[in-house]
Amino acid sequence: MAIQSTISLVVMMVVAVLLPFVAVAKTRNYNFNIQLQKVSRLCHTKSIVTVNGKFPGPTVYAREGDTVLVNVTNHVKYNITIHWHGIRQFRTGWADGPAYITQCPIQTGQSFLYNYTISGQRGTLLWHAHILWLRVTVHGAIVILPKKRALYPFPKPHKEFTLILGEWWNVDVESIVSKAQSSGESVNTSDAHTINGKPGPLFSCPTKDTFTLSVKPGKTYLLRIINAALNGELFFDIANHQMTVVEVDALYTKPLQTKSVVIAPGQTTNVLLFTNKKTGRYFMAARAFQDAPLPLNNQTATAILQYVGTTITNSSFITMPKIPSINDTLFASNFRNSLRSLNSIKFPAKVPKSVDRHLFFTVGLAINPCPTCINGTRLNAAINNITFVKPTISLLQAHYFNISGVFTPDFPDNPPTTFNYTGNPLSNLQSTSGTRLTRISYNSRVQLVLQDTSLLSTENHPFHLHGFNFFVVGSGIGNYNPNKDPANFNLVDPPERNTVDVPKGGWVAFRFKADNPGVWFMHCHLELHATWGLEMAFLVENGKGLDQFVLPPPKDLPKC
Repeated sequence: MAIQSTISLVVMMVVAVLLPFVAVAKTRNYNFNIQLQKVSRLCHTKSIVTVNGKFPGPTVYAREGDTVLVNVTNHVKYNITIHWHGIRQFRTGWADGPAYITQCPIQTGQSFLYNYTISGQRGTLLWHAHILWLRVTVHGAIVILPKKRALYPFPKPHKEFTLILGEWWNVDVESIVSKAQSSGESVNTSDAHTINGKPGPLFSCPTKDTFTLSVKPGKTYLLRIINAALNGELFFDIANHQMTVVEVDALYTKPLQTKSVVIAPGQTTNVLLFTNKKTGRYFMAARAFQDAPLPLNNQTATAILQYVGTTITNSSFITMPKIPSINDTLFASNFRNSLRSLNSIKFPAKVPKSVDRHLFFTVGLAINPCPTCINGTRLNAAINNITFVKPTISLLQAHYFNISGVFTPDFPDNPPTTFNYTGNPLSNLQSTSGTRLTRISYNSRVQLVLQDTSLLSTENHPFHLHGFNFFVVGSGIGNYNPNKDPANFNLVDPPERNTVDVPKGGWVAFRFKADNPGVWFMHCHLELHATWGLEMAFLVENGKGLDQFVLPPPKDLPKC
């Protein structure tokens, strides 16, 4: 008895010592008011849709394990939804945000409480509007800190900064999108790129349109870089400084030293920056990467990295980086192919070694008849030759409540026609239209190959999968060969992401475990291509366990 009492006392003492170090999850509350705000850029003043009057919007801070509550109230004429890009949303698809996929939009004068728990994630993500083209100004950062007393798997930074890369139009974006849709043509390119909402001094009217970052010499800084642009993959560079990539899409990577970063819309990249200069001012620059002969905004946005103690005069020189050329495919490919998951004991890369479901999707453009359009045709885009049509109620509601006639679960696993995908284009450039979903069994191990096609033009397509992270096990140029290419797949430490770039005239393969029931959107994150229908959705069935089914919808879920 005395021995048992002693043991019990020791256990109690150990617990008492450990209790202060146990990380306690919190509830983080935010209010998002969707409202108009007058903003001046490039000598133009216009009213833009914002969150709480800010552009970019407020940063959502949380820790791994926290519950986040965001009450969104709509005060503008447009319907609105907010997507928490990269948040896994385990069983809480109602809070995911894509309009008519997981919810009906929040109408003018109405509110909706987004409620989700951050499980097993830490790092940098983004939130943005997921309806129309409103994410051009309605976006912001999500910073998920590790649990208290948990360390980064890299040197502790002196300070952290968030850099959001974006785009700016001098005119109302929705008006030009509406005009383009009615005419069947493309949308005008943006007038500028931005860093934290500002284009920088290379443009006219630069005085107050430049973001400046103040740093001390001899320190290590963590830069959280987000691409919130609508239609542009971007290079990011800092003059005379090296960066070390340590995270992509809120997932730790093996350290990768680089001069520049390439980042697609929807992706995030965390880098360590060592300030090895004594004084000076250096441009941070963002410029488009595009290796297809298509219209784009090739203007360079700049911000200033300024060392504390630098003397500034009217003639002060600012060093400009040697950013990669706009069509530097080799640099972009080498950068992406060099990324590796950290794959440590604490952060293992759980790559599915076997596959239950093989999917092969072609992605590309199409031209369909349009009697009311200028040329009698309309530009479209398609996956497996299917142009996605959004329903009038949300797909998740239709699935959950067994509402018939909203969608069909018969999206093909392979394209309807086999052809030389990256060779001479087919003469028939039409696609079919429909709301067709791919049904996936719970816990299935899925491999998806996305194949670019030469229909109209080969080009890059950054694809985002909602509800899941996935491992990018392989990629290549030309047509995917199922008999040869899998032999070169990386099944040890491939990068884990939520958004991946399909290379121009090539393919990418990724794997994921379908352990999150619900309806999950997948689409090109170039807003122009998404508008043309380069979208589809997965229906992941419920499992048999108590925690393997979609939770009931919240009572305040918006109605269509």
